[in-house]
Parts: sequence; C-alpha cells; structure tokens
Amino acid sequence: MLPKDRHEVIEHALWSKGLRKASPQAATWLSLVAYLRHAYTDYDQLLSEGYSHEQARYFCMRELENVLERIGCKQMP
Repeated sequence: MLPKDRHEVIEHALWSKGLRKASPQAATWLSLVAYLRHAYTDYDQLLSEGYSHEQARYFCMRELENVLERIGCKQMP
C-alpha cells in the first residue's frame, strides 16, 4: 500500500457521513476495505458490467482477501 493510499483511507474514515457514528477502529477498517475494493480489485468493472453491489462484492472477495494479506492484515475483524 502506498502512502497516497493511506491518506485516502484516513480521509474517508474522517469525513464519510456514513461512518460518523462508527468507532475510530471500525471507521478505519471499513474505509480500508472499501478503498482496497475499489482500487485493487475488479469491483468497479463488475458494477459497470451490471452486477449488483452484493454480486460484485462476492466475486471480488478472494481478490480483496489477497490484497489484505499482502499488506499485512491476517484476517478481517
């Protein structure tokens, strides 16, 4: 993960309206997962091909897990 990536994750965690009520840890985790899903998987391509959000998440889950492992996240909380 690049320094730019870290900045994007932190900014999203701090300013996302949907995460305002989340704990700092939860907001950071959710921001990280969302960012990596968009930046490092085929998620957006699947959406553009007409898959629903749930379907796209399902089909890119293994790819996302691989990215998380590469950056040192052993498992999802």
